[in-house]
Formats: sequence, structure tokens, C-alpha cells
Amino acid sequence: MAAVQLIEVQGLTKYYDSRPAIVDLTFSVPRGQVVGFLGPPGAGKSTTMRILTGYLRASSGSARIAGYDVLERSRETRKSIGYLPETAPLYKEMRVEPYLQMMCRLRGVSPRNRRTRIAHALAVCGLTERSRDIIGHLPNGLRRRVGLAQALVHDPQVLFLDEPSASLDSAHTHETLQLIRALGDHHTVVLSSQILSVVSATCDRVLRLVAGRVV
Repeated sequence: MAAVQLIEVQGLTKYYDSRPAIVDLTFSVPRGQVVGFLGPPGAGKSTTMRILTGYLRASSGSARIAGYDVLERSRETRKSIGYLPETAPLYKEMRVEPYLQMMCRLRGVSPRNRRTRIAHALAVCGLTERSRDIIGHLPNGLRRRVGLAQALVHDPQVLFLDEPSASLDSAHTHETLQLIRALGDHHTVVLSSQILSVVSATCDRVLRLVAGRVV
């Protein structure tokens, strides 16, 4: 039986003025796979993620997630994805649990399910004992985990993680990569990195990008 393709990308291209950021990207990702975008700065990794998560429009081509066209059915698509950008959208003056409560409201999690979803996200990310801490007082590695928690609190089918180990020391990098590998047991995961060892430690498959093309 053929694997269900949760992400389908065909001929995806993005120009900034006359400069191509990505060119004719075509790939698919089946349900349950952990895929890495590997490439140097400027290779097109973040641009691809921003298009797939609905934050940026492509110049041409198409992309579908969970059967929905990313451009034409953006609302439905966003319900299926969790996104951790390289700079996580954290409110550092908030405490961890109230922040996740806010994210549940924004993501449309029903009131009766919020407590369960927040408890699950805290447990998976190792934050249960830090739920009342102020985010800005947490060390960088734990703040990154809060970013992961907000990405998965609504139980998305697909997680997009842009440079998830960026700015972490070696100990926190190892912990974060173990966590991502575990998340792959329950979610389709797409991550980006400049570092071969990061994708080698976490991914089932690697797409290498150079100058906006898969090579």
C-alpha cells in the first residue's frame, strides 16, 4: 500500500524582486516521516517553510498539506500544522502555562480540551515543573522548549521546526534533538538546519538545498 503523502510540493518558486530564493522545488513527505532541509544560509530553507506554513506567498508552483492547498485553503491548512520559527514567538513577560492557554485560544482548541492539551505539551517538552515560571527568566534551552510546546499544543499533524537547535549549547542541543526524534513517533516533522549532524541525528530523510534548489 502506498504511503499517504501528507505534504505535496510541485514546482514551488519564490522571487524577491528579481532574485530567486527557491526555484522549482518538488517533493513530497509521507505521514509519519521526519524530514530535514539541509543547506547553508540563503539556501531557501526558511523561505520554503514560510510558504508551507502560510506566512509567505509563492511566486509560482503549488503546495498541499493534509489535502488542502496552502494558498487557497490557508485556514484549514493552519489547523493541521505547528510552526516553530528560528526566532520563537514568545511573550517573555508571561508565565509558561498562561502563554500556552493563550495559544490554545488562538489555535481554536475547544475549552474542554485545553487543560489536557496543555498538560500533554508541558509533559512532552519537559516543562511540567516550570509551568508557572516567567518565560523570560528561563534559560535559552528551556525557552526553546516553550516554543516547541506552543507548536504542538493543538496536536497538529505536521510540525515545522526552523533551526530548532540554533543558539543552544551542546547539552541543550542533544536534549532538543532527542525530543524532536520522539515527536516523530506521533507527528510528521519537517526541520531545517545548516548542520549535518543535526539532521543525521533526527531525520529519516534529508533534502539538501543549495541556492534555492534541491540537489
